[in-house]
Amino acid sequence: MLERHGLATKKSLGQNFLVNDEVIGRICHLSEVGADDTVLEVGPGIGTLTAALLPRAAHVLSVERDPDLPAVLDETLGGFDNFTLVSKDALDLSNDDLQTAFGQAAAEGAAPTKFIANLPYAVAATLVLDYFQRFESIQSATVMVQSEVADRMSAEPGVKDYGAYTVKLRLLAKPAGRFQVSPGNFFPPPHVTSSVIRLDRRNDQPISSDEARLASLAADAAFALRRKTIANSMKTYLSGRANMKEASANVPAILERAGIDARRRGETLTLEEFIELGRVLGAYLDA
Repeated sequence: MLERHGLATKKSLGQNFLVNDEVIGRICHLSEVGADDTVLEVGPGIGTLTAALLPRAAHVLSVERDPDLPAVLDETLGGFDNFTLVSKDALDLSNDDLQTAFGQAAAEGAAPTKFIANLPYAVAATLVLDYFQRFESIQSATVMVQSEVADRMSAEPGVKDYGAYTVKLRLLAKPAGRFQVSPGNFFPPPHVTSSVIRLDRRNDQPISSDEARLASLAADAAFALRRKTIANSMKTYLSGRANMKEASANVPAILERAGIDARRRGETLTLEEFIELGRVLGAYLDA
């Protein structure tokens, strides 16, 4: 297909196209995509995964930044009337873009319910967290990422992969399934092992946007110096920020009020402890 259009994969865009139908089937199965779902896809490539999603979903909106690929997608997906392509960098995608793409359907409430994609590895972690934060209609993400990134997404307290990113993502979503994918399933084969991971939006313990912001701040402070105690890490992080001088001076009191031993390290804290730490921390931030 690429040769027919005079194209080649572009390393600069992280293009490793998935070419194994069995893996594509497993992605569709894990995502549980159905006839009522509107799917948001990033990096459709030549449309291999997209073509499998379209008969299963109500609509698929794909975001592609490579200006050479729309002509290929016209050929591979031309037989579907429930496909929309947005030619844009996925990092810049906005709600306005979605409304424009869906037209009247957006005005009637259409919005992506599932994020399903073989993601460019360089931006995968950023996109998953960003889309859960900005597009509240997304109820699950089933994405191909580098295995190390999947480890961070699914990590539990006490392991080396558990960090500030894990906490921020876990405030919004939780792991719901995963499988490994070897390099030979791609063209060209990447130099890393991949994983498909599903993350479901947390609806069991909803928290406000302000609570999430403060818990995220607490996580950044707790993991600023991973090998130090949480007290030392927080003091170092907060003292370097203009509106957090009071909080920096009161780290021992903040930890005591939150019920957290100052000698612990950030990776031992549960999500609930980060939420409580953020709540207490917020009371000490400078006006």
